[in-house]
Amino acid sequence: MPKSVIITCAPTGGIHTPSMSPHLPVTPAEIATASIEAADAGASIIHLHARHPETGKPDPRPELFQQFLPVIKQASDAVINISTGAGLGMSMDDRLRAATSTSPEMASLNMGSMNFGIFPMLQRYTEFEFDWEREFLEMTEDFIFPNTFKTIRYAIEKLGGEHGTQFEFECYDLGHLYNVKWFVDQGIIKPPFFIQMVFGILGGMGADADHLTHLHNTADKLFGPENYEWSVLAAGRHQMRFATQAAMRGGNLRVGLEDSLFIGKGELATSNAQQVAKIRTIIENLGLDVATPAEARARLALKGADRVNF
Repeated sequence: MPKSVIITCAPTGGIHTPSMSPHLPVTPAEIATASIEAADAGASIIHLHARHPETGKPDPRPELFQQFLPVIKQASDAVINISTGAGLGMSMDDRLRAATSTSPEMASLNMGSMNFGIFPMLQRYTEFEFDWEREFLEMTEDFIFPNTFKTIRYAIEKLGGEHGTQFEFECYDLGHLYNVKWFVDQGIIKPPFFIQMVFGILGGMGADADHLTHLHNTADKLFGPENYEWSVLAAGRHQMRFATQAAMRGGNLRVGLEDSLFIGKGELATSNAQQVAKIRTIIENLGLDVATPAEARARLALKGADRVNF
């Protein structure tokens, strides 16, 4: 019998900027509302960043997270997943600040250094409300997102060891799976673990269905299908197609305005819940079930919402 599909929603992220869509949540209240609506629509995991409430710039301050995390927890049973990507250009300690302060059930972790190029967005977006937006995009033409073996181990031991937090291991390329495998062989990553395969970011894997097939097959060979859960996200116009393909292959998926601002060709999504509802309809029309937060917690061996610091 097929497993139910775990839907993760990433409501705001650190890649798109406020001038790109009026529907991107920025303030703590907007992020809380977007998260609760996404959970109500069927997302069992909410992957969260924070933004400066006045400018929308990615902001790692724990006090911002504490303005929306308790609100989401009170209104929803969804699993909270705190990003350690935080914002491009931050140190690992800055990237870990929110997660080490709030001790969530889950946190994301990029599994390799890479060129992370979002500067092509400047070909589409030319007018910005805030100065930081253009500068932020421009700097990625000469930027390496650093995730070394040392800093990855530091993050795993800090959050996993001291806080009991499980990870969404983000893999933007084939080699990142082998980095996960190395940590598994060292006994630092233990099953069951959660692999997020990321497609369509310049500097990582292109959004080609053959790559999805190859990564899934490789992960099964490296880890054994019984030892891990896997999920797929794809940037921009590829979002829904790749999410559907992941579900059809027995995997899980991620949607949200972090990954795509659109609901259809040329049509901005008006909310994160709109994207969740669309992929839920697709999943259920395929004869599959959507996982509840309780099912996600059991399959990912999470510590439970009663053991977080918010």
